Amino acid sequence: MNRWIPRGAWMALTLFLAITVGIFGFFRIVVRGYFVADEGDGNGPRRGDLVGLVRIQGGIFDSRGTVKALERLRQNPQVKALLLRIETPGGGVGPTQEIYEAVHRFRRSGRKVVASLGSVAASGGYYIASASDKIFANPGTITGSIGVVMVLPNAEKALGNLGLRFNVIKSAPHKDLASPLRALSEKEQQILQRLVDDTYGQFVRAVAAGRKLSEAEAFRIADGSVFSGERAKGLGLVDALGTERDATIEAARLGGIEGEPKVIEMRPEGGFFALLTGFAGSMAEWFGAGGIQVWSEYPGMLQYMWR
Repeated sequence: MNRWIPRGAWMALTLFLAITVGIFGFFRIVVRGYFVADEGDGNGPRRGDLVGLVRIQGGIFDSRGTVKALERLRQNPQVKALLLRIETPGGGVGPTQEIYEAVHRFRRSGRKVVASLGSVAASGGYYIASASDKIFANPGTITGSIGVVMVLPNAEKALGNLGLRFNVIKSAPHKDLASPLRALSEKEQQILQRLVDDTYGQFVRAVAAGRKLSEAEAFRIADGSVFSGERAKGLGLVDALGTERDATIEAARLGGIEGEPKVIEMRPEGGFFALLTGFAGSMAEWFGAGGIQVWSEYPGMLQYMWR
């Protein structure tokens, strides 16, 4: 009797174990990352005293998951305060403003919001932070970049070299405004500059209101520059220098929680498709191609974005 297991059986067993572990790990990520709220380690005070946590990470081009997470925390009476952990260079104007308004809805419920700025919390990331009652940053955090950018690719010359031409039938002179098929006219540049100026003013007014600055002072600071957390504190854009832990303790204090705070983290729900698209987006950002999909879908997108 041959006591040795055939090589093919070993290979089949190894493959089976690898697939099993992979599937288990994958669904663990899906369940924990998109459907499960983390309620801390259970060593805090009574269950009714919770600090809600929402992380805003990566480019802000879809607000739905974050807004839903904020709404769930707002509707939970056990949540006494909200902590925003912000790690983003910004994103689209519309999604940023929707998250900003969701933060304000939480504040209107009578509870406090504290923002913790991580490595980068610039432009749209800072816009959202300005809706908070108090902002913490690390001394080396990159923040600021208060402004608006619109990047419009022009493929006219490249297409011409390939012998391609496009006939555009339009109802009015500016209907194909920001088309990548041709250069902008002077009038079109004026129209788009007006649009950028409008949304820039909205950003500055939000910062002025949130930081209790005059609009003149806010406009002086809002030249698009990025600042360290330390400099931002000196400019009045940040309240205190500290870590996420420090911000958590402050949120608990503002929420009237005594002792060690218990945190409930609400992650955006998205399921399988969001997991795949999020992974693809992360890879694109890693290789410096994060804007390609945005340009292809929204060639004239206004962005609160630090580049």
